Parts: sequence; C-alpha cells; structure tokens
Amino acid sequence: MSDAAATADTGESVDRLGITGALVAVTAWGLSGVISKHIDMGGIAIAAYRFVVYFLALSVFMHLRGTRITVRMLRLSLWGGLALGVDVALFFSAVKHTSVANATIVGALQPVLVAIVAHRFFGERIRPRDIGFGSIALVGAVVVVLNAADSTKTDITGDIFAVGALFAWAAYFIFSKLAKGKLTGNEYTIGSAFWVGVTNVPLAFLFGQDMSWPSAESWMWLLILAFGAGIMGHSIMNWAIQQIPLWVGSTFTLFIPPVAAFSAWIFLGEQLTATQMVAMAVVVLALGGVVAGQASIGNRPRPLRR
Repeated sequence: MSDAAATADTGESVDRLGITGALVAVTAWGLSGVISKHIDMGGIAIAAYRFVVYFLALSVFMHLRGTRITVRMLRLSLWGGLALGVDVALFFSAVKHTSVANATIVGALQPVLVAIVAHRFFGERIRPRDIGFGSIALVGAVVVVLNAADSTKTDITGDIFAVGALFAWAAYFIFSKLAKGKLTGNEYTIGSAFWVGVTNVPLAFLFGQDMSWPSAESWMWLLILAFGAGIMGHSIMNWAIQQIPLWVGSTFTLFIPPVAAFSAWIFLGEQLTATQMVAMAVVVLALGGVVAGQASIGNRPRPLRR
C-alpha cells in the first residue's frame, strides 16, 4: 500500500473513531442529570466538587504516565476551562429562575452558533443536507424538552442566564478545537477541569450553596459523576473534537435531551410521553443522517482563517 493510501485510510479511521467518541461523550452527559438527582447538594456545589475530584484524579493518572502539569498547559486551556465553568454556573443559575425546558431549549441552539464559527473561521464544509438533518434533530430535541412535565415559573432573569450559558457552552467547543496541535486531549482536559473548579468553588460560596463535606452516599454518586461525565464525557469529547469537524461534534449534543429523558424514565420513573418517544426517534434518525453524510465525504477541516 502506498503512503498516500495509508494516510487516507488512517484519516477515515480516525474520523469514525472521532464520531464514535463524540456519541459516547454526549451519552455520558445525558446520563449525568439522572446521577445528579441522587446527590443532595446544590447544582453549583455539585459542579465544584465534581470537577475538583476529576482534576485530582487526572493529575494522578498523568503523573503515573510521566506527564507533569505545566504552566503552559494551564495557560493554553484557560479560556476553554473558564468558558465551561461559566456555562455550568449560568445553567444551574438559569434553572433556579426559569423552567428546565426553557434553559435546555436555549442551550440546544448551541450547534447553530458553532456551525457559523466552524464554517467562517475553520473552513468546514456544511452541506444543505447536513443543515437539514441538523435542523430536524434540533426540532426533535426541542419537542422532547417541551413535552417534559415542568411547572416551574419563569422570569426574564433565568432566560438571560440561559442565553449566557449558551454562548459559554459554544465557546467551550470552539476553544477545544483551537487547542488542536497545542495540547493533547488529556492535557487540555485536565487544564480545563482545573479552571472549572477554580471558577465554581467561589461561585458556589457566592450563591450561598452548602459546600460542607458530602455524605458517603453523595460521595459515591459524585465519583460516578466525575468519572462518568468526566472521563466518558469531557475527556473523550475533547479528543473527538480534534478528530472530526467542529460542527459535527456540536450537533451531536442534540442527543443529550433524548438520553436524559429516556434515562430518567428508566431509572427515576419520570413520565415519558408518546410524543417524546417519537421525537427521540426523530433525533436519533436525523443524527444518523449526519453520520452517514460524514461517511460519504472527506470533510477535513481547512486551516484556521485569520
């Protein structure tokens, strides 16, 4: 086999692995809501403990592999980590003032922002059929959320927080892509986890959340959350986003609401309507169309435009 052919085969293989990794990551994120329900702590407090534990665990892992945490690593992961930290804080603040449905629907618009940036600055090709499938998946995700039971009163403050979380969530994906070639996936992940912890610990105190030592049961679920949503979620997605087009990884986040609704039905006994089931199937089929589209073309990102 020629070198060129070997390179082409390797690139296609990496794409398939990247897509698989992104799907694993969003599935882990979708399950995190169910896990959080078992933890008797405030949302930002959960985020603070979760990412501090995650950072410490990754630090030990990387130390055992002979990799040290450096100032350069923390500097290059600063903006992505702060973006994720702000996203977590704003989202949990949003759901205190508005409905979970409102906050989730606003967050579901993230692929729209990311797609614009991916096309304009990363030169990624987004075909009309991909836009169509992505739009169908977006509608399906919105239907899943809208049909969930939620009697929370809403106000404009919560909606503003949700919009802020939307931009921070989009920024996190973009900064993750920009880290390609500068940091490995593990280096970027541990650096961003550090900054999320640094951001959310003081915010938890600021918002008056109880930061006292968790109970044994809460610790069990915190560890599951840290290693599940952390390693299976953030670690794998940070690697995957460097292998696949940015907009594809972002679009896959639309799989989170169906996973969250289905897992809540299975593990928490929450109601799941027929409409939600149909909408979940629509999301899965639409994202399948996106995956099939990536298999049929060589969608390799061009260098960043300046």
